[in-house]
Amino acid sequence: MSARTVARRTLRTAGSTAVVAAIAGTALMPLSAHAEEGAPRALKTTMSAPVPSGPLARGGATETFDLTVTNPTDKASSYHPWLLLDHTGDIPLQQKDVVYKIAPVDAPATDSRIGQQDGQWQGLFHPAGKSAGDGFLIPAGGRMTWKVTIGLGTSYPTHDGDFTLVAASSAGEISQGNEASLTFKTVPVGKPGKLDASFVNEGPCEGGSAPDCREMDLRLRSTGDGVLGSDLASWLQLDAPGQSDADLRARVKVDGVWKDLKGDGHTFNLPVIPKGFGAASGDRVTRVQIKLGPKTGIKKLTPVTVRASIGLAEDNTYPFLEADRKIQLGPKPSPTAPTPTGSTTTTPAPTKPAPGAPKPTGSATTAPAAPATAHTPGTANAPAATGSLAHTGADSDTGLYAGLAGVLVALGGAVAWIGARRRRAARG
Repeated sequence: MSARTVARRTLRTAGSTAVVAAIAGTALMPLSAHAEEGAPRALKTTMSAPVPSGPLARGGATETFDLTVTNPTDKASSYHPWLLLDHTGDIPLQQKDVVYKIAPVDAPATDSRIGQQDGQWQGLFHPAGKSAGDGFLIPAGGRMTWKVTIGLGTSYPTHDGDFTLVAASSAGEISQGNEASLTFKTVPVGKPGKLDASFVNEGPCEGGSAPDCREMDLRLRSTGDGVLGSDLASWLQLDAPGQSDADLRARVKVDGVWKDLKGDGHTFNLPVIPKGFGAASGDRVTRVQIKLGPKTGIKKLTPVTVRASIGLAEDNTYPFLEADRKIQLGPKPSPTAPTPTGSTTTTPAPTKPAPGAPKPTGSATTAPAAPATAHTPGTANAPAATGSLAHTGADSDTGLYAGLAGVLVALGGAVAWIGARRRRAARG
């Protein structure tokens, strides 16, 4: 199964929706905590044209605009600012990727922060000296204005491009259709691209074919002109539904040597993907093994979901790319008794002839063994599956197979036939 890019969530909220936003280590209160502070869906936001106008360059000049919040109702309303940045491209943004400043114009002293709920970049601000979850109180018929400065840091990903900034509220206080927005162009303009991850080349583990181990490649591919400006972290998540004692293990092949991955039985860290990776790098392939540990409680073939997740190695580590693969793992087959390599002939004791019976005219002889036939690749030495020979399983035919075994030994095919027969019976 090929990878899927974790869908961007449209961060529009209503007053009844509970949302917790991480803001530099601090969490916003659920929206329901603000519901009684003002009139939900009462406010209106407007944004002036940015100055100077023109596209933004990485590490270049910033642009400034006025954000005005108006309360047209006859009742005071709280306002919890939430500037949502929706950018083109796959790579999530870190705090340093965007220059962001807030200064009050006709509003109380203000502190600003950057939030990253669900991996998104969010500009937040609140009254100075108060907690990050506190809002402003916009009087009935009143308004407040702030000057907002936006720019691109030198690390703004080259995989990403233009972005839209929406003036919303974390407590659903903006009326429907009155969330103002601005679109900012970025330069240089490169060929759009994306990252894709997938599991390919699944098969038995190297050196064996037992069902307790499967291996596959995790392939990462990049398109477009962009390259990674930061390291990426990747990890495996293993899930065997209903098997709390599955004891799953994971390994990775590094420089031709298999190495155990550190994990808790469900999550295992893969090697870091270094910055600079891009389309010119070609596919990045990581060979992994998934196997049952010695303490596994799995008794039969069981479905296991293998998921690879990828995110930035630092700051905004929310996974933005995933790949899934379903495999089956089960215990090794029970060992069977060794197959005999030859036969032992037992000479029956002579019997006394009955009175009056004619004496034998010659000595007792056995029929000469047929010459052994050499095995030729691509030909079948086993007898045709007709009559009782086509039956599988252990039952009253066991004696028949035992009798046939002696003949097959003489034919040179008994070992292969009996071994194959037992393996089919063990799988049956």
